[in-house]
Order: sequence, then C-alpha cells, then structure tokens
Amino acid sequence: MSEFKREQLAILFETMTSLERKIANEWNNHNELGFSKSHILILDFLATEGPKRPSAIAEKLKVTTGGVTVLTTKLLNAGFIEKTQNETDRRASQIHITESGLEILARSRQHVETLFEHIFGMLTTDEIKTLHSIFDKCMKI
Repeated sequence: MSEFKREQLAILFETMTSLERKIANEWNNHNELGFSKSHILILDFLATEGPKRPSAIAEKLKVTTGGVTVLTTKLLNAGFIEKTQNETDRRASQIHITESGLEILARSRQHVETLFEHIFGMLTTDEIKTLHSIFDKCMKI
C-alpha cells in the first residue's frame, strides 16, 4: 500500500470515528425515550422477525448472551418485551415485543428519522447508494 493511500485511509478512519461519535451524541442529546440504540434494535428485530431466543438476539446484535440479558432487563422492566418459557424445554426462553413495545418503537423510529435527516439530509440518493456500496464492499472482507 502506498504511503498516500495509507494516510488517506487513516484520515477516513478518523472521520468515520468522529461520525459515529456524532451520531451517538445526537441520539443521546435528543433521546426522550431513555433507551439506547441497542434497545431499539432489539425491539425492531422482535417486531420484524417475531419472538426470538436470546441467542438469536445476541447473534443479530453481535453481542454476548450476557449482553442481551443486560439489555433486555430494562425492556422487561418497562413492559416493552415479555419473556416466556418453552413448554417442552424449560431452559429455553423466547422474548417477544408487547403492544407497549410496538408503541415505543414507533416513537423511536420518528426519532431516528429526525436524526438521519439532521446528519445525512444533505446527501443525494446517489451519494447514499455510493456510501452503502462502499461500506458493503468493506464488510465483505
């Protein structure tokens, strides 16, 4: 790799890190819901895919099952998800979203849309497609 390419990639990495921080800060600064991005991803996954075992949620979010336990505890306590035991295997549980969870998910989607518009609104559709293509290409390594 040439020195110029290495330098440009280092700058790109710093920019991506700053953008990730900016998104997190924007989320936290305007988050009236009190839930992290991971909480919302769990609700969205359950709303889209139906009831799931904690291991499936962990795989989807790329976290440990222990991490899922920590995340789901807050959602369980708020009444946004419920945990049920498998009738044939009491060790196996499934988590599903509640009506309250669907309502908070709808509110969070509005929040995400506002966030995306604020951060990415100036991009054209073609620019977004190009970024997606580039990031997709990098993920296939």
